[in-house]
Amino acid sequence: MTVESGNDLEAQIAEWRAYVHRRQELRQPDADELEDHLRGRIDDLVAAGLQPDEAFLIAVKRMGALDELSREFAREHSDRLWKQLVLSGDTTTPSGTRSRRDIAIMVAFAVAAAVAFKIPALFGLDWTKGDGDFYARNLGLFAFAPLTAYLAYRRRVSTKTIGVLAAVFVVGAVAVNAYPMKSDGQTLWLAAIHLPIVLLLAAGVAYTGGDWRNQQRRMDFIRFIGEGLIYYVLLALGGGVLVAFTGGTFAAIGLEAGPVLFTWVVPCGAMAAVVVAAWLVEAKQAVIENMAPVLTKVFTPLFTAALLALLVGIIWTSNGLQVEREVLILFDLLLVVILGLLLYAISARDSLAPPGIFDKLQLALVGTALIVDLVVLVTIIGRISEFGLTANKTAALGENLVLLANLGWAAWLLLRFIRRRNGFGALELWQTRYLGVFGVWAAVVVLAFPPIFNFA
Repeated sequence: MTVESGNDLEAQIAEWRAYVHRRQELRQPDADELEDHLRGRIDDLVAAGLQPDEAFLIAVKRMGALDELSREFAREHSDRLWKQLVLSGDTTTPSGTRSRRDIAIMVAFAVAAAVAFKIPALFGLDWTKGDGDFYARNLGLFAFAPLTAYLAYRRRVSTKTIGVLAAVFVVGAVAVNAYPMKSDGQTLWLAAIHLPIVLLLAAGVAYTGGDWRNQQRRMDFIRFIGEGLIYYVLLALGGGVLVAFTGGTFAAIGLEAGPVLFTWVVPCGAMAAVVVAAWLVEAKQAVIENMAPVLTKVFTPLFTAALLALLVGIIWTSNGLQVEREVLILFDLLLVVILGLLLYAISARDSLAPPGIFDKLQLALVGTALIVDLVVLVTIIGRISEFGLTANKTAALGENLVLLANLGWAAWLLLRFIRRRNGFGALELWQTRYLGVFGVWAAVVVLAFPPIFNFA
């Protein structure tokens, strides 16, 4: 089997796997068992002399309809909830013992996250009284250390993986706290922004159970990030209403609740909500799966229109871009949001569906983003040649190059998919593999930029 045919086969299996994972009756271990069964059949057929693509089609057909496989699995795993759904149609819930245990575990990790945020207060550090730079340095640690521990516990990751994850967090903590970065300096805020990216990918390793090389599990993690963000925003909105209501009612009886709310309830709730959102993703997954396609289809055309308007404005005014720190952050965030829309649309799409109008709209969005990225890059390079390097401009240059490579190849794969030259799985594979590039770049900014730019 050639390398090219092997890659094509993996893309076909990725498409098949994505379809399997959309069946709510099947849990992750069952889907893995189905995939092992499929791969075994393919290997047998290839050994018999068939080409990989022929072997794949025949193996899938011989495995039968997915509903029939679900029934077969249900008979073998009689203690599973989905047996009731597939065989008898009984939608009553099983014993709530496991659910109660899961909730108790989630609450324990959420409380630990809230408590961890207040531990520095025992040493006289207060984010409301001039110690904001300390909390800026460590916000990613406060948010993602409990999340990673929670996911590692749920996935029962190996001791070796736990050691690697712990090392990542220790190195990150030492770097952002030991470096003598100035409170108002560029390197401090760059480290504060990029460290969470590194730690979030570490949480991804825990989410995949240490099997980061598995393409489908990386895609599941991308879906997890998007769904978790939706839940976190919903929790934040509900928490904001609760805080406003509580403050108002206490004020009505002559008590000032503001100090307690903003030094305890808000920050502790924000940290705990990260774990709660992660639990909600897995406990209530079907709800968000229905929301994801709607959100991507609503915002994709809106962001495409916004980017086109931006390009028209640049051309019309001939003013170019003013590469100040706030502007760089704004444009980078815009490109990151577009990348997020693309990733979430990929994760929510049926890989086996043929190209459609929405795929063409996505290609228009990515193509427009590429033009904006090139305009920003040209402007940044011009300013660097005129005024020299700074930490902000160098970081913006690197990030735009990283995004340019990602979006450029994604556009090419989308175009080939629309023209039916390759399957959608090739785009999934590209995006999940590229996560490591984002992590490496973020680590470079955190670890190398402060000493390179004299901690300024």
